[in-house]
Amino acid sequence: MDITTVRAFFLWCTIINGGMLGLSALVCAFFGDWSYRMNNRFFSVSREAFNVILCSFIGLFKIFVLAFNLVPYLALV
Repeated sequence: MDITTVRAFFLWCTIINGGMLGLSALVCAFFGDWSYRMNNRFFSVSREAFNVILCSFIGLFKIFVLAFNLVPYLALV
């Protein structure tokens, strides 16, 4: 496996995971009530706790995308 293959791998990982991050942020921003109702069927949590969990998830996912996808790609470029 050469350096161009690894660079292309991290590029596509960054694009795909960045798209998923953007999509999940948009869903939470514009369809927050729908998301709460769907998840409330399975997990009985209050709306405030759901908002905290959701913001924590998006923040942690953003850190993971930056640390494990974008930084290795930029290091290889």
